[in-house]
Amino acid sequence: MAGQDGRHSVSVAGVVVDDAGRVLLTQRADNGEWQAPGGVLELNEAITDGVRREVLEETGLVVEPVALTGVYKNMSRGIVALVFRCKGTGGRLTINEEVTRFHWATPDEVPQMVTEAFAIRVLDALHEGAPAIRQHDGVHLV
Repeated sequence: MAGQDGRHSVSVAGVVVDDAGRVLLTQRADNGEWQAPGGVLELNEAITDGVRREVLEETGLVVEPVALTGVYKNMSRGIVALVFRCKGTGGRLTINEEVTRFHWATPDEVPQMVTEAFAIRVLDALHEGAPAIRQHDGVHLV
């Protein structure tokens, strides 16, 4: 989160896409919300290494980031998120203290399961081309 000195926090997320075009959603243990796996990028950690680490920690899957698909800023909390489309290369889904369930969602299911601010990240990851750049308030796009 942004500190009192006005600096931003940087997070990373991996939208894991399977061969059928479905995306992996995780249900967070802390608030029950569905999202793509991700979290805060550590100091001195390479960006794609952070994506790999967060996805592995939250899902048990080994992934390869394929493309940066979006940059998103939570305007109320000062969090900048870098979102990548990822391909699974190994591991297996494993429940842990951060995640209670997994769901391979079709693109049509995503807006029904995920708040607008997070659904757009997942849907943007399914498109080729330049990364999206968007702002939100934590729930809705602004």
